[in-house]
Amino acid sequence: MLTMMLKAKLHRACVTHSELHYEGSCAIDGKLLEAAGIREYEQIQIYNVNNGERFTTYAIRAEDGSGIISINGAAAHKANPGDRVIICAYAMLNQQELLNFKPTLVYLDDNNNIIRMSNSIPVQVA
Repeated sequence: MLTMMLKAKLHRACVTHSELHYEGSCAIDGKLLEAAGIREYEQIQIYNVNNGERFTTYAIRAEDGSGIISINGAAAHKANPGDRVIICAYAMLNQQELLNFKPTLVYLDDNNNIIRMSNSIPVQVA
């Protein structure tokens, strides 16, 4: 049996561009892709914190160190520059792989710089 697991996420990335007349995808700073372990052309899910939109596209590599998060094509209707998004990639794992699996979680500041990385989400009790 395979289980779908969160492989990686870029948490609260700031959208820098929204390009409607561009072949669909999401351009992401290459250094952020590497940090998260997301491959170019890999399917990603994007969750817009500002408006609640959730959509699927694929990652393309933007210039390393540029801080670019560009939502392109039809998805440009779902995010505007300045919106905060969570970008996730998932993987199917077998029971053996699940035993030691930990996701890669990359937390970003307002300029899409990495502020910390983790492999678990702390539980917060109100």
